[in-house]
Amino acid sequence: MYNKLSVSTIALAMGLASIQVVQAKTVEVTMTAMEKMIEIDNKGTQYPAWTFDGAIPGKVVRVTEGDIVDFTLINPETNKESHAMDFHAAEVDVLGEFAPVKPGETKHFKFKAKRAGVWMYHCGASVMAQHIARGMYGVIIVDPKEGYSKNFPKPDREYVLVQGQYFPDADNYKAMLKNEGSEGSLINGKMFRYDPVHDPNASLVLQSKPGERVRIHYVNANINDSVALHPIAGIWDRVYLNGNPRNQLVDMATYGLAVSEAVSVDIVSPADKPTNNAIVDHRMSAALRGAITVLMNKPDADPKAGKGDDMIVH
Repeated sequence: MYNKLSVSTIALAMGLASIQVVQAKTVEVTMTAMEKMIEIDNKGTQYPAWTFDGAIPGKVVRVTEGDIVDFTLINPETNKESHAMDFHAAEVDVLGEFAPVKPGETKHFKFKAKRAGVWMYHCGASVMAQHIARGMYGVIIVDPKEGYSKNFPKPDREYVLVQGQYFPDADNYKAMLKNEGSEGSLINGKMFRYDPVHDPNASLVLQSKPGERVRIHYVNANINDSVALHPIAGIWDRVYLNGNPRNQLVDMATYGLAVSEAVSVDIVSPADKPTNNAIVDHRMSAALRGAITVLMNKPDADPKAGKGDDMIVH
């Protein structure tokens, strides 16, 4: 009898609205290690960065729980340094998959994204602190296979913010290890990148419409300092530790992020009027040296901002 019933019939018989079937897939990801000069602030100050694909942070990798990530790292022969890839979402061999790649060589490996969440990735070559501090980091999002739910509502907009430390003396890794010489905080690669209030050269902000649920995936890519993540003039409606829906807190003013930790935080602005929030690292030494991001909640917000795959505002 039962072998003749369809999945939908069984679902109706059990009183379920629907059953979501997610097919695992293989996602091919290729990155190129690039040692190049980039702008480190809104004035155009040049910095000798080490990057994935020429940007800080590297591109957002997004997959679904159970997917296979088929990864290739290219280290061009024009580079001077060995580089590597360490995905915090991967359960592999640190001496195998995460081994350094010399200039002129390529590294290829696969891993199954077994656990939902938001995870940092970074270069793991020696000296690791220097490779991270000079810009070799990014975010991989592993969406839960169950999808959205009452306890994990679909956001109206999503943004990625990655905080890093700025060491002007890029070659002095010994100072980096001692946490000496850091002169700024980077948000997505620049000090005050989304803060025209404190930096008149800034031209970008995050946007939403009043009353929308904005989900921010935040990663602490500092090499030494923790982050006290706080929305000025707002409250975190939901906090998903490590971006996993099962790790949920509600109504939080500040959430502390350890080095390399990630979190997904939701903020819902008042629906009856335009407002603004400042998303800050509440350690003032970080906030007032670059770790402030303005979120403008206004009726004429760009309808494309925070939508789709482009979650890093450029």
